[in-house]
Amino acid sequence: MEFLEVIKEYVRPELLVLAVVLYFIGKGIKKSETIKDKYIPIILGVIGVIISGIYVVATSNIAGYQSILMVIFTSLVQGILVAGLAVYANENITQLKKEE
Repeated sequence: MEFLEVIKEYVRPELLVLAVVLYFIGKGIKKSETIKDKYIPIILGVIGVIISGIYVVATSNIAGYQSILMVIFTSLVQGILVAGLAVYANENITQLKKEE
């Protein structure tokens, strides 16, 4: 399966823009030099989960504990996926800039 097909299958299309936002947040954190690079993916993951959670809660019909658990699960999965996509994009761009 091709990479873009996997993204389309697992990441909600309306949350793909969040990967771009996280990419730029990560670039901003890296430029600030106040946080070590090794913590940037974790920070992006947390931000991704929070923003995904806001979106999922805002667009879900929550009625009962099963709905609440599904909102939590969806928020975690989507947040991690978009953060991973942002880090993956950054790593690809970094590697493509290198001269061998």
